[in-house]
Amino acid sequence: MSGEAATLPAIEVEGLVKRFGRVEAVRGISFAVARGSTTALLGGNGAGKTSTLSMLLGVLRPSAGTVRILGEDVGRHRYRVLARMNFTSPYVDLPKSLTVEENLKVFARLYGVPRLRARIAELAAELEIGDFLKRSYGTLSAGQRTRVSIAKALLNAPDVLLLDEPTASLDPDVGDRVRAQLSGYQRASGATLLIASHNMPEVERMCSAVLMMRAGRIVDRGSPAELIARYGRRTMEEVFLDVARRAEPAEAAA
Repeated sequence: MSGEAATLPAIEVEGLVKRFGRVEAVRGISFAVARGSTTALLGGNGAGKTSTLSMLLGVLRPSAGTVRILGEDVGRHRYRVLARMNFTSPYVDLPKSLTVEENLKVFARLYGVPRLRARIAELAAELEIGDFLKRSYGTLSAGQRTRVSIAKALLNAPDVLLLDEPTASLDPDVGDRVRAQLSGYQRASGATLLIASHNMPEVERMCSAVLMMRAGRIVDRGSPAELIARYGRRTMEEVFLDVARRAEPAEAAA
């Protein structure tokens, strides 16, 4: 990577819009995510988070605007960057008839993962999924599926990792260990993480920057500490509630 490329944001979004018929789910948002950072994308149900993540992945076509990932225009050159990205979401299931191991092998081959057996074994140990590698994905609990989805997302050691509710359905102990594993991966690899979450303690623990969404717009941004101070609150959960209940959000300055 050239010195210039290393200083560019990992994710650059400009004027992004997504319409579904007459409904404007994402309303002209712009933001940048620094390389090597862990950033939260927050908002209540219907704020536009999942649509935004889908457009970053290139699986949903924007109605207007541009997305650049690692310097590549996703709308024009998605396949140049896909191998360096991955994602996880509780709303996207893996094939239920395949075993966990079979699923991970399929995705490892799609991403061209070298030494795939060793990589799967490594992730199985880290995420404690070894006991059900031979079980069909469809027989797993919600928490077990979440851990498998995270293993899938880490298979190719991505430079950009998009995480939609990464610890959903996990008990507090396992959730804490998964957060530690993701943070450790980010520090060791220098990867960029963008997390959509409703778990505010998770955001305070993991994220250096926060983008607040409401009704399809970015309405505020800053570090967790900056936002807590700006709103005169004690926690990000209180900030989240303030933003979610605002009557007239206004686009914050970048």
